[in-house]
Amino acid sequence: MDYGSESYRRYREGDDEGFVEIVRRYCDGLTMYINGIVGDVCLAEELADDALLKLAVKKPAFHGSSSFKTWLYSIGRNVALDHLRRGKNAQELPLDENIPSGSDPESSYIEDERKKQLYRAMQKLPPEYREALWLSYFEDMDASQIGALLHKSRNGVYMILSRAKDALKKELLKEGFVYEG
Repeated sequence: MDYGSESYRRYREGDDEGFVEIVRRYCDGLTMYINGIVGDVCLAEELADDALLKLAVKKPAFHGSSSFKTWLYSIGRNVALDHLRRGKNAQELPLDENIPSGSDPESSYIEDERKKQLYRAMQKLPPEYREALWLSYFEDMDASQIGALLHKSRNGVYMILSRAKDALKKELLKEGFVYEG
């Protein structure tokens, strides 16, 4: 069952708790998805708030032609792209240095460095590749959901993902990334 659509239906019928459930369930993922587009966590938080505000104020109809998450992320994507089109793209902020990993300091340091390499490599990819990889691996969306967001066919998504993986691999090799898993 698509819990987001149920929560949204309840919200549109006057139950404010439905909107609270949507924010709890989707806000963090939406923010991180938008961050992949704009490259600035603080800006991504603002834009995610804007997308959720659109949902709260305008209460657009959700027709169910995709999952609620896909629909919400497409609203977030449009808000982010509108922001970029207006030329208000802020500077890229550095990664948070305090990401906790394992208890071993050496392992923690190595893991943090790998995350930074991956982040830098992802930022060098074309936006379409970055979005497709993010949605596939971090948001666990399937090809049809990604296709709905990116306005591509299922086969088009598979092609983008394949090219994106190749491009990411090349960027990681340039960075000296070594996989020891």
